Amino acid sequence: MRSIGMLAGILGGMMFLSGCYGGGGTRRTFDGGGAGPRGLAGAPAVSFDVPALHGPSDSLAAYRGKIVVMNLWATWCPPCKEEMPDLQRFYAAYKSKGVVVLGIDQGESAGVVGAFTKQYGVTFPVLLDDDQQYGRAYAAVGLPTTVVVDRSGHISAGIDGLLTLAQMRQAIAPALAAR
Repeated sequence: MRSIGMLAGILGGMMFLSGCYGGGGTRRTFDGGGAGPRGLAGAPAVSFDVPALHGPSDSLAAYRGKIVVMNLWATWCPPCKEEMPDLQRFYAAYKSKGVVVLGIDQGESAGVVGAFTKQYGVTFPVLLDDDQQYGRAYAAVGLPTTVVVDRSGHISAGIDGLLTLAQMRQAIAPALAAR
């Protein structure tokens, strides 16, 4: 009996970790094929009205005409915490070029998310997706998941897992080049 309990605990811990981060390492590819959000490249982006952290409801559709780096994350996710400073630096560097970082928290309260964004100095728009609609619609295998949406509202890249600042730049390069 004791062995079964220990095995259940180990399996539960593995499931928790895989739910936060669906891949190994930080090496990412940005082509269109494959499972998860990568397979959505070229498809129209889906949008949902959800509460904004600071203000009324908001949605991905509100940013049509801009390049959007939509990042699905949660405060409890270690790779999300590691990625957040680079997302903020990326936003500061690219917002004048018509690029928006749109953080979409998956299922947490405004109080928890507000404290986290203050701690990390986040200034980009943050939405609160209590029902995790965006995560399901964009085939998020784990967190963080990043989806790049071009100016016309189509998905140009989908990436599961932590991105570095250099990888963020690489992910938006095709959308920036298209005018």
